Amino acid sequence: MSLDFENPILELEGRIAELRKLNVDPGVKFDAEIAQLEKELKTVKARVYSDLTPWQRVQIARHKDRPLFRDYVSLMLSDFVELHGDRCFGDDRALVGGLATIEDKKVMLLGFDKGRTVEEKVKNNFGMSHPEGYRKALRLMRLAVKYRIPIVCLIDTPAAYPGTAAEERGQAEAIARNITEMSAIEVPIVAAVTGEGGSGGALGIAVADYVIMLSNSVYSVIPPEGCAAILMRDAAKAPEAAAALKLTAKSLLELGVIDEIVEEPIGGAHRDYAATIEILKKSLLKAITSLERSSPRSLLTKRYEKYSRIGRPQT
Repeated sequence: MSLDFENPILELEGRIAELRKLNVDPGVKFDAEIAQLEKELKTVKARVYSDLTPWQRVQIARHKDRPLFRDYVSLMLSDFVELHGDRCFGDDRALVGGLATIEDKKVMLLGFDKGRTVEEKVKNNFGMSHPEGYRKALRLMRLAVKYRIPIVCLIDTPAAYPGTAAEERGQAEAIARNITEMSAIEVPIVAAVTGEGGSGGALGIAVADYVIMLSNSVYSVIPPEGCAAILMRDAAKAPEAAAALKLTAKSLLELGVIDEIVEEPIGGAHRDYAATIEILKKSLLKAITSLERSSPRSLLTKRYEKYSRIGRPQT
């Protein structure tokens, strides 16, 4: 899938590919032309991706080929034992969790799984969790406290599921309880926004001591389309809403909502899974190691101070 603003890049990549096919003929050589086009491609990529609008970053965050939860599991972890069910209603497939090892660190891993194929997307409800997903996450966080292991949360969800059944089972209460209890969890919590960090759906596992964002991910109280439909009476004004929402990693770092930006490879995480996930893994391990030096009391105090500062008027 290509995005509109990537057309100049795709055109150059196509020309390079065509010349390389012709270059196999011993009687015809296009080495100089290919080298010139590759130089031009590098310049165009740098220009396009260094000046993305908030809406363009939303599009990259939603790219169909962007790494998903299962990709992080396979490329970042040495082992993962998934744990199921909330011990109350059922096992939500949108919000997944279990015991994991990142290099030598034992952690409790939580994350949203959007699914890659149509069948997976339907099964996982497109990464939109029901209340039992948040209750499962809380159960696993309590288990992490019992075994004194850090919690790592990978966030990529458009929102919590807003359907009637979810509301009947207490969607708002489940998210609110997670936010409340996470503020008092006595082990380190590190969260990473890897795609979309949408509304209360993301907040249900995002009250962390340290929050990381991939550079092309977004994190907001509402999707741009919803904001535009409500406030501007026109969902087509989503690009304007995206700019107003301050949902990019750069804006949120300046506002103190997040703590670190992990730069993706040029073109986005979907162009190089291994490089993206390796960089994020290093950031996660560094944050966990630093937080493990703090006592439980110190963790809770700093966590309270962190979230008390957010939204405070600057003098």
